[in-house]
Order: sequence, then C-alpha cells, then structure tokens
Amino acid sequence: MGNDIDSTTRVEMKSTSVNTREYSLWNIWIISVFLKLLLSIGYHSTDFEVHRNWLAITYNLPINKWYIEKTSQWTLDYPPCFAYFEWVLSHLVPQFVKDDGCLKLVEKGQYGLPTIFYQRLTVILSEFVLFYALKWYIRSSKSQAEARRAYVVGSSLILSPGLLLIDHIHFQYNGMMYGLLVLVINNARLKNHLQCGFWFALLLCFKHIYLYLAPAVFVFLLRDYCLNLKFNKRKSVFWNTLHLINWMNSIKLGLIVVGTFGVCFAPFIYYQQIPQLLERLFPFSRGLTHAYWAPNFWAIYSFTDRLLILVYKNIPLSRIPLLSFFKFNEALLSDPKFANTSTRGIVGDIEFLILPTITPKLTFLLTLFYQIMALIPLFIQPTFYRFVGSLGLCGFASFLFGWHVHEKAILLVIFPISFLIVNDTRLLTPFNLLVSCGYVSLFPLIYTSSEWLIKVLYTFLWYVIYTYNFRNVTKIPKHNKGHDLILDRFINLYILGLLVVVGVTSCIDLFETKFEVLKRLEFLKLIIISVYCGFGVIGSWNGFSWAFFVNDSIFTEKS
Repeated sequence: MGNDIDSTTRVEMKSTSVNTREYSLWNIWIISVFLKLLLSIGYHSTDFEVHRNWLAITYNLPINKWYIEKTSQWTLDYPPCFAYFEWVLSHLVPQFVKDDGCLKLVEKGQYGLPTIFYQRLTVILSEFVLFYALKWYIRSSKSQAEARRAYVVGSSLILSPGLLLIDHIHFQYNGMMYGLLVLVINNARLKNHLQCGFWFALLLCFKHIYLYLAPAVFVFLLRDYCLNLKFNKRKSVFWNTLHLINWMNSIKLGLIVVGTFGVCFAPFIYYQQIPQLLERLFPFSRGLTHAYWAPNFWAIYSFTDRLLILVYKNIPLSRIPLLSFFKFNEALLSDPKFANTSTRGIVGDIEFLILPTITPKLTFLLTLFYQIMALIPLFIQPTFYRFVGSLGLCGFASFLFGWHVHEKAILLVIFPISFLIVNDTRLLTPFNLLVSCGYVSLFPLIYTSSEWLIKVLYTFLWYVIYTYNFRNVTKIPKHNKGHDLILDRFINLYILGLLVVVGVTSCIDLFETKFEVLKRLEFLKLIIISVYCGFGVIGSWNGFSWAFFVNDSIFTEKS
C-alpha cells in the first residue's frame, strides 16, 4: 500500500505544475447536454420500455422478487448494482411523472411526455460520471503536451456518436458505464492498483458485458501489483519462490474485489437467488447473431452461407463441388422455414444450410485464443500502453468472435483504444477505420426518417473534426515507408466507400415500400452495412494486432 501511495503522490505532485485550465471539458459537455435535450422527444426504441419496466419492478416489489418478476417480457437482466441504480431513480420520480404511468407494473406500459422527459434526463445526468472521469484524466496529465492529447481524447468521447445514437436516441445508460471504465483506465495509468480493481469490480456489478475486458484487467493487476518476478541472486531459490507473490498486495486487492462483489450480491445470496440471477444474466438460448448482425466475423460467415445458397440454386454446375466439399443436407435448401430464417440472426438456435453450424463452444474457444494472445505481451511488459492495447484487443476478440454479440458492443473496442492512439501515428489509420465502420454500423438502430440527417451529419462532422485533431496532437513520423502510404490511401478509399453504403441503404429504405422486389429483400440494407463494416472492423483489428505484436516501441513507457 505504501508503494501505491508514494507513486500516486509523485504523479499528483508532477501534475499540479501543469496548467490544464485551458483544456476544460465544461463547455463541450454543456453544449452536448443541450443537443441531447433537443433529442428527448424524438425516437426511442423498446429499450425505453425495458428501463421503464425496471423502474416499476424495483419500485413496487421487494428485492427478493426483482429477478423473478415476469409480468412484462422485459425482465430485469442486469447485475444487482444496476438494479439498485434503477431503485434510486424510481424513488426520485416526481408525482406528476408517477401519474403519467411511469411506475406501473404492467405487461405493456402506457406513458406520455413526462415519463419520456424524466427518463431522458436520468440518462443525461448519469453521464456526468463519464464527464468527471475524463476531466480527471486530463487533470492528471504530467505535461502540457500530454494534457493536450488527453483533452482531444476526452472531448472525442464526450461527443461520441456512439453514445449519442445508443444512449440519447435509442435509449440506454452506456455513458455512465464507460465513465466507470475510464476510472479503471486512469487508475491503471497512475498505478493506483487498488482503486483500479475496485472500479472494475463495481463496473462488472453494473453491467456484465465488461467481463470481455476482465482478462486484461486481471493480468495487469496480477503482473504489476501482485507478482514479483525479480530474482534476488543473494537469496536461495526457496526464498525467491516464496516471494514470487507479493502476499500483502494480493490480499488487499482480493479483499477489495471480493468485498465489492459480496456487498453487491449479498441480498440475493441471503435469499438464495443466485441461480435465478445468473440465469437472467446469461441466457444461452439466444442464437449466434443478433436480429441485426453486428459487423463481425459471424456476419461475414452468415453472408457467405447466404451467398453459397444462391450459387447452389442458380448455378447447377456448382452443386456437386459444394456438396462434396461442405457435405450439407440438400433437402434443407427446399424447406422455406430454413431458407428464410436460418441465418437471419433471430433469437434462438441457428442452423446454417451449407457452411458448418457454429456452436457456443467454438465461439468461446476462438475468443479465448485471441484474448490469450493479447495477454501474453501484457504479462511480459505490464506498461500502461500495453494494458490499454490488451483491453482493446480483448474487446476486439469478444466482438468479432463472441456468441450473440450486439452491434452496440463496438464501444467496448473504441473506448479503450481511444486512449492509446495519440501515442503513435501508426495507430491512427486502423483507428479511423474502426470508428468510421463502427459508428456507421450503428445507423440501423435509428431507422426513423426524422433522425436520419442527425445521425449521418453528426457522425460525419465528428469524424472530420477528430481525424484532424488526432493527427494534430500526434506527430507524423518522417520515416513513413511507401507501402504505409499506399495502405493508408486504400483504407481512406474504403472509408469513403461508407458514403456509398449509406447512400445505397438510404435509397433502399426510401423506395422499399414502392417496389415489390425490395419488400422481399427486407434484410438487404442490413446485410450491406453489416458485411461492409464487418470487413472494416476486421481490417482494423489486423492493423492494431500488427502494431501490438510487432511495433514494441509504441507500447513502451516514455519518460
């Protein structure tokens, strides 16, 4: 603990000499709040009713009924800390909002503007956690140049198109969660290991999707705080083996993490409801892909299966080679039930018609393999940059190869990597590819015409502004080679292709009610976005992986 305090004190003493007033996020946050307030009465998804129902559950029922209640199909399926958060919000509901039907426990809620405004306001105010965390991240910078880079990172996340689309139009509370993640990242940066462990444990108690990032946090804390791999030649092998583990640090960290989970889950342990709670958190009956394919490896796999079906049906010469190579059941292709729904990502078991069917075990093994690959360099070199890079690659692995991945999970990749890219311009190209494809892939979430211009224009302006600013704060090295420039140009052309993708899919959306062929191809626009963005996200993953495993200088701590 003493080393932890000393290192923190030294960092804080250095940071106090840096003037960070000119890098304040207040103006940006206030402007963003006004924009979000203007969007309050616009479109919201069924997630709005989900959270309204959770308010009703936590307000009207005792705690031992929260994870049993199923009057509505929108049952409570987040960890206990989020349920406590909903309980707090439900007890702050004004009387006129209660009268509007906000807290009625019914199968389908009936509510008006008071409920909409109240719930929208809770999302905006809860995002203050993100603002505070990023403000602290900037203030803890050790130099003016570092503060400037931190400001660009912080403002880009405050104004993130992902948060605007998912939280403030679609409706969720991701801003608060990612604020907790920023606290984890900055505590790791300042070597506040105990605080890092506490905030991550608390984050998992709010939303379990962050388990995807847990391996990187675990290895970083283990290697940098709990293990002592320095061999003392003056001591015996037995002594060195005994001191391989820093027992005091391990006990302190373990008590904090276990204590956090214990306090969070205590009521449900007392009522013996852990099995029911876990069943809600991990519903394995869902299919490989979501109703809208996330832009990952399985979207491309599903598209390939569809493409092979068309080839098989329309090109007779292809049938024998396809049958001999893939050995599929030919009779299934004539079954309308399988032909229409088998790979569309509906909830339930998925059967591919030509390609081999993917099992949860396979997705788990693929995710685990690529996460372990990202953890090995972190274990060898537990620097802050390695930690953030490993966080990003763990997010990539789970997003690209996980089971039933939502498109919204792309933020698990974008947020950690945003803290890394200002360290070296070689990371900017894969990052530009990631954010452009990642944010465009969220467009189908907001399918109403009145929000079309907002989502497209806002994302485009964000990309232009922050592409310039990231390049401005990160020096371009003089040793760029020709093939790097060629690759950059190709990726820039690919990103420009997103304009064509958005234009084509918007035209399909506009004319699908007028042309019968477009009515039959209702999933076409989603396939175009998922597959095109999927190739982009995979390309970005390859770029970051190459940098992580080959360019060691990027991830070495700089004085």
